[in-house]
Amino acid sequence: MPAQKPPARATNPVLPGFHPDPSICRVGDDYYLVCSSFEYFPGIPVFHSRDLVNWRQIGNVLDRPEQLRLPASMPSSGGIYAPTLRHHNGRFWLIVTNCSEGGGNLIVTATDPAGPWSDPIRAPGVPGIDPDLAWDEDGTCWCTVAGVSQIRIDPSTGQTYGTPHELWSGAPGAKAPEAPHLYRIGDHWYLLIAEGGTERGHGVSIARGRTPTGPFEPCPANPVLTHRGTDHPVQNTGHADLVQGPDGSWWMVLLGVRPRGGTPGWHVLGRETFLAPVTWEDGWPVVGEVALDLSTLPWPLSPAPAEERHDDFELNELGPAWISVRDRPAELCTTEERPGWLTLHARGGSLDEPDVVFAGRRQQHHSCRARTLVDATQGRGGLAVRLDERHHYVIEAAGTEVRVIARVGSLRTVVAERSVPAGPVTLAVTLTDPPPPHGPCTGPDTVCLGIEAADGTFTQLAALDGRYLSTEVAGGFTGRVIGLYAAAGAVHYDWFDYEPLDD
Repeated sequence: MPAQKPPARATNPVLPGFHPDPSICRVGDDYYLVCSSFEYFPGIPVFHSRDLVNWRQIGNVLDRPEQLRLPASMPSSGGIYAPTLRHHNGRFWLIVTNCSEGGGNLIVTATDPAGPWSDPIRAPGVPGIDPDLAWDEDGTCWCTVAGVSQIRIDPSTGQTYGTPHELWSGAPGAKAPEAPHLYRIGDHWYLLIAEGGTERGHGVSIARGRTPTGPFEPCPANPVLTHRGTDHPVQNTGHADLVQGPDGSWWMVLLGVRPRGGTPGWHVLGRETFLAPVTWEDGWPVVGEVALDLSTLPWPLSPAPAEERHDDFELNELGPAWISVRDRPAELCTTEERPGWLTLHARGGSLDEPDVVFAGRRQQHHSCRARTLVDATQGRGGLAVRLDERHHYVIEAAGTEVRVIARVGSLRTVVAERSVPAGPVTLAVTLTDPPPPHGPCTGPDTVCLGIEAADGTFTQLAALDGRYLSTEVAGGFTGRVIGLYAAAGAVHYDWFDYEPLDD
């Protein structure tokens, strides 16, 4: 009997976990979406969908060292900010900011969004971050950036012409006008921006004009989307992009977070990608509910793609969902040295170091379990829940010793230690709701770290408060990543498994 296809999924977020700053384009019946990747390599994940709901990662834009260099001196939450993806004259164009030393604004192109993408073209004349590309009727290309200002550009060379001119920066006094996107829709050019900062005050506003250079008239109903001051389960809504659905209706992709726990609420998965309906009234977009249930979409859903939750490391290279901190040298991270195993060779001495050798997957569910079988007889390494260098929990093996380490800000503590038999050991971490009673100071989740016997019996070594691995505590722009690392010598991993629990 042939294997049954998994049922279609119709829930928000459409890309759960650390997938911020979505930019989308439609080519025929196909949709392509990219997100920011910050300090992780490879950079800028690329997703494909036919229904705007079920997405499959088909690659990464910046997947070669010559395309993306993120120095160890770059802090976490630096790196790759806010790409814009567009399709023009048979090619995909992507412009993005590398916020690290020697970075700046870069343009890459491809005929196939799955890659390969070109080497970057630098655009030194483009100021600021969050660049956007839009072509007018005569083929002139305009680059608009946070602020909000605009300059004419030749995207094939990165050459700019003239000086940047101010456009429209949202509500008077609103902070951080950013994430501009410019569109020709009907008789008008529309300038969509985010404002209010990417925290609880985030929102989306829009203006329109007769030409791509303005002048722009603000929408009387601005902000057209914000959840500030509400008890909606999705907060920090902003950084949006517009697209038409399969039936010609309009939709918005945007980032948001799902805070949990008591006051002030902690989000741990990072900024996620959500979908919201858009209608038009008097020539202005009206954004509908950012609903968690999308089952009432007016078109049939595609089969949900199979989720890659288990990896036996049988392939010559890691799949596109695996990300590393700043770089991934082939000689330090390989599946070929010990066939059927992932081998990591240490460089930094712990996850506290910016050059640690690490390979992980985004945490995409509030309740989940991750496990790995590790052979640390020649080194020291283990399984980590990482937010950044200063905020992570690990369960680490070295020879016949296993220990749990918590790093929170300037504090680094060995929480628990246990002797184990010689040989490979299964390390596990489970993330679940905190135990009752719940109150205003209850954290978002509990992170349990331990070892697993051959019969599946789990021995917990530590249960830690998840709030310390949240953006509200650590700051920054990323979300949790669960993965494998080497802190000394060579560490071998036979498999990695990620299992969603009831969310």
